[in-house]
Amino acid sequence: MNQKTLNKLEFYKITALLEEQASSMRGKQLCRKLKPMTDRSRIDACQEQTAAAFTRIVQKGKISLSDAFPVGESLKRLEIGGVLGSGELLRICKLLKTADRTKSYGRHDTQENLSDCLDTYFEQLEPLTLLTNEIERCIPGEDEISDDASSTLKNIRRNIGSINDKVHATLTNLVNGSLRTYLQDPIITMRGDRYCIPVKAEYRNQVNGMIHDQSSSGSTLFIEPMAVVKLNNDLKELYAKEQEEIQVILARLSADAAEYIEEIRTDYRILTDLDFIFARGSLALSMNGSRPVLNTEGRIHIREGRHPLLDQKKVVPITVSLGEDFTMLIVTGPNTGGKTVSLKTVGLLTLMGQSGLHIPALDRSELAIFHQVYADIGDEQSIEQSLSTFSSHMTNIISFLQDVDEKSLVLFDELGAGTDPTEGAALAIAILSHLHNRNIRTMATTHYSELKIYALTTPGVENASCEFDVESLKPTYRLLVGIPGKSNAFAISGKLGLPDYIIEDAKQHLTEQDVSFEDMLADLETSKRTIEKEQASINAYKREIEALKIQAKQKQEKTEEQRERILREANEKANSILREAKEMADETMKNFRKFGKENVSAADMEKERERLRQKIKETSAANVLPARKQKKSYKPEDFKLGESVRVLSLNLTGTVSSLPDSRGNLTVQMGILRSQVNISDLEIVDEAASYTSGNMKQTSKGRMKMSKSLSVSPEINLLGKTVDEAVSELDKYLDDALLSHLGTVRVVHGKGTGALRKGIHEYLRRQKHVKSYRLGEFGEGDAGVTIVELK
Repeated sequence: MNQKTLNKLEFYKITALLEEQASSMRGKQLCRKLKPMTDRSRIDACQEQTAAAFTRIVQKGKISLSDAFPVGESLKRLEIGGVLGSGELLRICKLLKTADRTKSYGRHDTQENLSDCLDTYFEQLEPLTLLTNEIERCIPGEDEISDDASSTLKNIRRNIGSINDKVHATLTNLVNGSLRTYLQDPIITMRGDRYCIPVKAEYRNQVNGMIHDQSSSGSTLFIEPMAVVKLNNDLKELYAKEQEEIQVILARLSADAAEYIEEIRTDYRILTDLDFIFARGSLALSMNGSRPVLNTEGRIHIREGRHPLLDQKKVVPITVSLGEDFTMLIVTGPNTGGKTVSLKTVGLLTLMGQSGLHIPALDRSELAIFHQVYADIGDEQSIEQSLSTFSSHMTNIISFLQDVDEKSLVLFDELGAGTDPTEGAALAIAILSHLHNRNIRTMATTHYSELKIYALTTPGVENASCEFDVESLKPTYRLLVGIPGKSNAFAISGKLGLPDYIIEDAKQHLTEQDVSFEDMLADLETSKRTIEKEQASINAYKREIEALKIQAKQKQEKTEEQRERILREANEKANSILREAKEMADETMKNFRKFGKENVSAADMEKERERLRQKIKETSAANVLPARKQKKSYKPEDFKLGESVRVLSLNLTGTVSSLPDSRGNLTVQMGILRSQVNISDLEIVDEAASYTSGNMKQTSKGRMKMSKSLSVSPEINLLGKTVDEAVSELDKYLDDALLSHLGTVRVVHGKGTGALRKGIHEYLRRQKHVKSYRLGEFGEGDAGVTIVELK
């Protein structure tokens, strides 16, 4: 790939960002050396690796590979039989531990088929656990050998400790004893590797021993007493044996490592390759990037792409296409409007995609694979080479104009600038026509109106503009494909403070054709904005319609499911009724046969017939549903707080706890059950009709009974009361219920520990006016409610 283009598009800054994501030395080197590729299969493989790393980082987090130290030189020494130092062996150990940790990271957590292209990398890793454990056992730290590395080393160090103790004991006795008055200080010191004591120079002859050193002033001599000379000699000999044994241990560990040279070399290569791959995945995550769709047909379609080197919170995304409906794009607009940024965004994202990197754009963005990308961006005028702005641009263009082909992407910034506008525009049109005739993908920025007209009149060439808000004098940086841009020079100059009379005079110098063309551009831009707003509204309506269709489909599926369930339950119930009827008929026939053969009294036969009749009556009452009345239609204002209603779907009575909302939903309290119900499922209950039993005569006694029936509820709530309080309140309530001719009442006591329920049941068992009682069923309150039937 063209190195000059890489520099102009600042691709080196992308590799620098990538290098920050790597942690190993070789991984960082691979990041720095990254270049765009042209082989489709290699690019696809790298893109797949980046996508797999991105997914693993999102799922498990990024793994650190900083301990993947370079071990190439150490392995070469092992190949020729050399002995490694403790530090080198420790680095190999850390490398193998990193391989072990990385291999564990690479395993999938679930049994599902989640394999990806990185599995082969993780499978090639060899942790060499036995070698790692042995090195860790013998070398606990840098330049440190463990006592347990060998039994010989352990014995040597034990002897060294013993002799050290003897030397210190002997010298301590001398320092604190007979030699105390001869010493400069009562201390034990080292000179070389010998233990000495500081003796005053005038007492040299009073201390028998060997002089090893003296102070700078000569007043102190460091003497090794004869009493410890042999011990020091033994100590020195043991230190030499210790070093010999350490070399033996290092040689043994080096020999063990030499058996796995290829495995260690492979581990290092795989770990650093993974570091490079995961650096690409981390960069994609930090840029919120996506995998581009690649093609070799020269199509570019970037969806809301962002320049990767700009602040992601401030950069305005651009959507740009090239190579399908048109092969050349002419971008126009005012200065500082974002033309060059758009140009660089297309070029840099192309280079990133061909380097195996994800691009900061929406999914399904499409990039073409180009063999070369040529860019003429920026000013390269040189005083030393006597090159003007125009000359530098033309020199650069000439350098690549001969080499471009159909597999190249060409980017021009301000083509033809720096010279006479008329000649510059003509030259620019000629260059663009040459490239267009050769079907070369080209993107160019310009201020020349001639190029705008060229794009409007030439098939396969399209205009684009960078939007500019004249009112705020600020660019929006939005790229509008299909609309040529205005330079807005007069508007910008006026906002900056240029006098109006100068601007008006400048307008007089424009031809009528120029004014009409600029007005047409303004109209096109306004129309483009209007169409975009209408298109956005249409898309919003489409999304809303799709959501409503999904909701309707789900509701229909739910209704069908409920219908099937109701039919299934009805069929099961019908089958149950038929079975019971058949069993009853069989039993009846059996009894009549028995009565025909035996001498049975008429009274017994009548008794048996009455029993069967009662059983049929009970079965019919239990299984036949009452005819449903025509439901009255209610409005939200018909319901008031505290009003009694019946929930038709549950066949339960309750009271209104909240007024209907805008959708007709309200809250109903049904005993201990509180539920939100729609008014379409409710029926207002006539309290007098509900609580009154039988026909009452218009007597004073009858009026008392009606008054009582209107005030007594068919339910009593005893939650939170003690057994004595509950029984006392229940006794009074049952008296009122009997006077009101209530046939069945509900006693709410809750589940809790069961003590309150047990006390209430014991009380009910002793009452003569209680016909029966039972716990509530599903929908009645379950074990928290007792249904009492009165005589």
